[in-house]
Amino acid sequence: MIHQSRFPALEYPRVSVATLIRAGLEARPDAVAMIDAATERRITGREILADAARIAGALVRRGLRPGEVVAIMAPNVLEYGALLLGTWEAGGVATTMNPLATAEEVVLQLRETSARFVVTVPALLDKVVDGAARAGAAETFVIGSGPGATPYTELVAGPPLATPVAVDPTTALAALPWSSGTSGKPKAVMLTHESLVAQLHQFVAVQHHQVGAVHMAVLPFFHIYGLVLILLASLWRGCVLIVLGRFELEPFLAALARYRVTLAPVVPPIIVALAKHPLVDKFDLSSLRNVMSGAAPLGADVEEACARRLGCLVIQGYGMTELCGASHLHPLDAAQLRRGSVGFLVPGLEARIVDPDSKQDLGIDARGELWLRGPNVMQGYLARPEASAEALDADRWLHTGDIAYVDADGYYHIVDRVKELIKYKGHQVAPADLEAVLLAHPSIADAAVIPSPCDEAGEVPKAFVVTRTPMTADEVMDYVASRVSPLDKVRRVEFVDTIPKSPSGKILRRILVEKERQRSA
Repeated sequence: MIHQSRFPALEYPRVSVATLIRAGLEARPDAVAMIDAATERRITGREILADAARIAGALVRRGLRPGEVVAIMAPNVLEYGALLLGTWEAGGVATTMNPLATAEEVVLQLRETSARFVVTVPALLDKVVDGAARAGAAETFVIGSGPGATPYTELVAGPPLATPVAVDPTTALAALPWSSGTSGKPKAVMLTHESLVAQLHQFVAVQHHQVGAVHMAVLPFFHIYGLVLILLASLWRGCVLIVLGRFELEPFLAALARYRVTLAPVVPPIIVALAKHPLVDKFDLSSLRNVMSGAAPLGADVEEACARRLGCLVIQGYGMTELCGASHLHPLDAAQLRRGSVGFLVPGLEARIVDPDSKQDLGIDARGELWLRGPNVMQGYLARPEASAEALDADRWLHTGDIAYVDADGYYHIVDRVKELIKYKGHQVAPADLEAVLLAHPSIADAAVIPSPCDEAGEVPKAFVVTRTPMTADEVMDYVASRVSPLDKVRRVEFVDTIPKSPSGKILRRILVEKERQRSA
């Protein structure tokens, strides 16, 4: 059974991403586009466009050829938008890298993408300069100054590129972001200009962002959520971005209050803090109209607690790097909200719910692997033909690896990863369901659930718990047992100081699983 979107058919221009974003900025050239929350520095659309044209000119003069890669490894900075646009106008491909990557990961990723140029910041310069040299990159630029790198000011000092390099948006790659790596080594995801343009239109068709709305940009721009749904969408639609280089609760809350932010795209750990942390009460967050959560599962109870405390609409969406961002979204409309759901299928996408074992299509309310097909689906993984073939079948269905179901009203619910389901005496237990129950407890600050080896049952659910106030393991297990079926109970508990997570907020269960296996061995 193929499920269609409830929204009208998608229409979008076949243009490069740079052409689309440039048109949006040119419509409001003197409006402030981005504000650095830490320094209060502001940049207008006109300034972004001018810098982008100069960057494009500098890259072309330095020999960048169409299809060659420019790597950006930096926290959220005001220069990010111009660097992307400049790379695209020069005919290049942008690969956005995690600033927390190790020195060896830097080498491997620059080498795998054959990056010609690299842009970074002084704090990351040592490992980037070394990695660029080992990977054979031609030149490293630094936003600021430092040894072994050319100052960013030289990129924006020369003449602008008179005419952007022409590319075929249907085939030319625009971006090579990296998959999260939560279930293996990160892979470079091949995204075309057309796929990104389609995704941007899918996004705004559901959420209709208004010109002049003030959006928070605390999620990292290197991640697909921050890159497309926050940075590019806001630049295109004329929203003001409040930029934070990293998440710390108090500066985040202060920025929300000071700049009267209207929409805050965040991840579940931030939702938990907004719902529970006492510091929230010290700030006036009355300007917030919408909080959007994505990148990892969020329980309905925590979602509701956050909405009740902030007095605004809290919604969830679902997506992945391989989809250029989001495949499922809630409209910014309280009347269409369904707690615990990730919303509706975006326009232009088709979906299937498939039994992971038999590969047979399942019907309404049946749980199976989510498959998706549409214009925003990736071309595959760079230089990884086997991984590409595993993720994308011959009919261009993307096998997401996530267990989901769709109800009779068209709302989708993400249950968990196929490979992370716990097999307790043959019964499948979803860790995300148990984590949602745990996080609803007022004394629990964070939690993760993994399979723990058991001679009798095969695997049992084990909870790693971070508490706000002291609890016993029995109290934790009794709390969960009172809210789930007897087969789904947490059967082991370990108290920890922190839960390992990716920058996008996904629980890195593999780290906990590896430690648990070593302990059992």
